[in-house]
Amino acid sequence: MNIYYGTMTSKGQTTIPAEVRELLNLKSGDRIRYINRDGEIIMKAKNKRAIDLAGKFHDPNRPTTTLREMDEAIGEAIADHVNRAR
Repeated sequence: MNIYYGTMTSKGQTTIPAEVRELLNLKSGDRIRYINRDGEIIMKAKNKRAIDLAGKFHDPNRPTTTLREMDEAIGEAIADHVNRAR
C-alpha cells in the first residue's frame, strides 16, 4: 500500500500529489468523485467516457451471451440483492 499526502488551503483547496495524478491519469479539468464508504473516503477519477471502454472487456475465448441471457442474469442479481437486504 502506498500513502500520499496533500495539504489543504484555507479555502478548502488541495493539490493532488503527482503520483496520484499519474495513477489516475488526471488532467486539468477532469472531474473527481469522492465516495464516503463507511467513513472511508474513496477518490475516483471521472475522466473516462463510455466510448473509451470499447473493446476493453472483449475475451475471444469466452462464448457470446445473448441479450436474453444478460437480462436473466441481471434479474437474478437484482433478486439476490433484494433478498440479502431483507
